[in-house]
Parts: sequence; C-alpha cells; structure tokens
Amino acid sequence: MPMIRELPAAERPREKMLGQGGKSLSNTELLALLIGSGTRDDSAIVLASRVLAAMENGLHSLLSASPEELILVKGIGEATACRLLAAAEIGMRISAADASARTHIGCPADVAAMYMAELGAEKQECLITLLLNARNEVIGKELITRGGISSSIADPRDVFRPAVKRGAGSIILVHNHPSGNPEPSESDVMITKRLCEAGALLGIEVIDHIIIGKGRHTSMKNKKLM
Repeated sequence: MPMIRELPAAERPREKMLGQGGKSLSNTELLALLIGSGTRDDSAIVLASRVLAAMENGLHSLLSASPEELILVKGIGEATACRLLAAAEIGMRISAADASARTHIGCPADVAAMYMAELGAEKQECLITLLLNARNEVIGKELITRGGISSSIADPRDVFRPAVKRGAGSIILVHNHPSGNPEPSESDVMITKRLCEAGALLGIEVIDHIIIGKGRHTSMKNKKLM
C-alpha cells in the first residue's frame, strides 16, 4: 500500500478532513490521523488497519483497550497507543456529558416549561428550533431569528441548516407572542405549513410548533393546524 504522501491529495485523510469534514472519513482514516506518521515500511493507514483488526469489536473496543494491547500491534509504540486511548476517552466523556444533559420531550408542556420564563417576558418575537434525536431527546437549540416572524424571515434554509448539521431526526418550532396571547395567527399557520413541507423534503419532521404567551402556551399540532 502506498504511503499517505503518495496518495492523490483528495484521498489523504488530512485533506479530506479539511475539505469535507470528519464525517467523510472512514474509521481507518480517523485513526490514521491520530497515529500521524507511519513507520519506514508502513503508512499510518496500514497501522490504523492493524489496530482495527486487533480490536475484537472494531473502533468500540478502544474504549476498553489497554496501552499494552495496542503496543502489541506492529508499528504502534507507547506514545501512539496513549494518543489513541486519550482520543477514545475524550469521546466517551463527551458522550456521557451529552447523555446526561439531554432533555426528553414527551408533550408540548415539556417544551413550554423550558421556555415560558425566557420567552414569556420577551418583548420581541423570537423563533427557536429544538433539535431532536430518534428518542425525542434534545440535542441542540438554535435561535433562528429575533424581532419578528414572517415567511421571508423564517427561511427554511436557516431553520433546517442547524438540524442538518447536527444530524437531527426532527425539530420542534418554538416562538412567542409578546402580546401574551398564544393563539396562532394566520401567518403562523402559513409559515408552519411551509416549514413542514420543507422538512418533509429533507427527511426532518417538524413535530410541533409551540407558541408561548404570558403564562400560557399553544400547541399547533394539538389544534390540528399542521
């Protein structure tokens, strides 16, 4: 197998990461980036392949591997073994932190409880999206616009860009009525239908649109307006 420097630029792990992002890399390429330099005889890609082959359950086995196990792989020294295990430990800690911080959404009241204090007192109209995974857990929150909600401002590209970037399976729209009355307007209904249609094309479901008033909220889904 050729050394990494001998590969076309578009096939080198570092260039792929810079140009296309981490999701474009295979497990082998990700490990090769961590390994860095290969040996005189083998490229970092070859060493990464050996590491994966030595792991019973592939990449996941790195979470429980010991430095001694990795050092047994030909071409892997102490420094590289520690670097790989450090990356695995960081990934595990991030995953644990994300899981503990995630809020499960079971009903519109759960969303209203999250935003009633913040949006109920807001003097400007704001549009927020909650990004959800397949288990209806919140994996992100994005303020789309502040100062007014209209079909021109609530551009589907702006609404769905964070969801696409984070890999969300669905979203919930949240916005407030500074008047205090959470009843949907005709404009709210029109915008919501437009965003639902855009989400369907992207494969990202708009689960609900919650409108926050003063001490009250309205679910457009419950009102069968979407």
